Amino acid sequence: MEENQPKTGKFALNFGLLLGGISVIFTFILYTMDMHYQGGIPVLVVSLILSLAAIILGLTQFKKANNGFMTFGQALKIGVGICLIGGIVSILFNQILVNVIDPDTMTKAMDYARATMQETTNLSSDQIDAQLEMQQKFSTPVMQIAFGLLFSLFFGFVLTLIPALVLKKSQPE
Repeated sequence: MEENQPKTGKFALNFGLLLGGISVIFTFILYTMDMHYQGGIPVLVVSLILSLAAIILGLTQFKKANNGFMTFGQALKIGVGICLIGGIVSILFNQILVNVIDPDTMTKAMDYARATMQETTNLSSDQIDAQLEMQQKFSTPVMQIAFGLLFSLFFGFVLTLIPALVLKKSQPE
């Protein structure tokens, strides 16, 4: 008699929505502090920590629901799924933020990038303009969505590898 195994998709969806909700809250906090256009290493680190926490939580809950067993493949599906779903929610909110809530976000981001380049590099004004022009070509909504999905998948895969290896436990035959 075959037992009902928990579905990896259910755990990816639930914890992906959790990650997406937390990411929206984090982005909204950045918006209220007028830092949503700056990005940088601290924002990336916090985002990676939130993603890793959601992955580990999702994997441990799946393993618990599956009588303490989880294959590497199941763990990878759950972790990447969590990041993909969280990424989709976050990308949708960012599009609403940039296009509806604060339509000046891209202008603020370009001004911030210009000021940062002028302070930290020896580039001429023309070189800075050329870099910003190139950056603007990759700032269209379609490019933001495409890169956001790719980064979600890539970081989901990378962040899931170690927890998947640590938490995996195959069921004896």
